[in-house]
Amino acid sequence: MLARLGWGFAALVVLLYAIEGGEYGTSDLIHLHARHRALVARIDSLHHRIDSLSAFAHAIETDPAVQERIAREEFGMVRGQKELLYRFAPAR
Repeated sequence: MLARLGWGFAALVVLLYAIEGGEYGTSDLIHLHARHRALVARIDSLHHRIDSLSAFAHAIETDPAVQERIAREEFGMVRGQKELLYRFAPAR
């Protein structure tokens, strides 16, 4: 009876080592898989951002409407003599 209990305990130890033992146990693999998914999602997000910034840079270089909008908003430029630019200074 004691021998069977010993063999059962040894089998349990072997089973636990097979599940969690070694360099990468099951819990380590689960954590690594979750980290991998998070990194893939971040990479996809960064690729999307790069694509949108590339499209915006191309629009700045080639689209006159975008160029005019930036010139008006950033540099306060006006078109011809028909437009006036009003600048309001903060109160002292």
